[in-house]
Amino acid sequence: MTSTTPDGTDPAAKPKRRTFTAEYKLRVLEQYEAASSSAERGALLRRERLYHSHIQDWRAAREAGTLERLADHRKSPSRPKKTAAETENEKLRRENERLKRELAKNKAAVEVLGKAVALLESVSESVD
Repeated sequence: MTSTTPDGTDPAAKPKRRTFTAEYKLRVLEQYEAASSSAERGALLRRERLYHSHIQDWRAAREAGTLERLADHRKSPSRPKKTAAETENEKLRRENERLKRELAKNKAAVEVLGKAVALLESVSESVD
């Protein structure tokens, strides 16, 4: 049973994951490091709705000289989106492989059954 609001929307819909630009990350790092007290740093984190782990990760990336790590790589051009046809092809290939494995199992089972029937026939003939 799902509950919906009168307008038909789901009140518990999955929230959208936030993404941060490299410029934003660097700006927040500068503000965080410029803060003179832990209270100011905490206020900055609360205002921006961030965690200390964000600061640690961004600082480590900056110090390692990998500014490109500060960018969101999930949408980078180095990882292009697949077309609908490519996605469908992959799905069909996986299904084809699964069906091949299932067919091989079924063939083996039929072969074993055939041998068992032949054995039973030869045993019944020898008894008669």
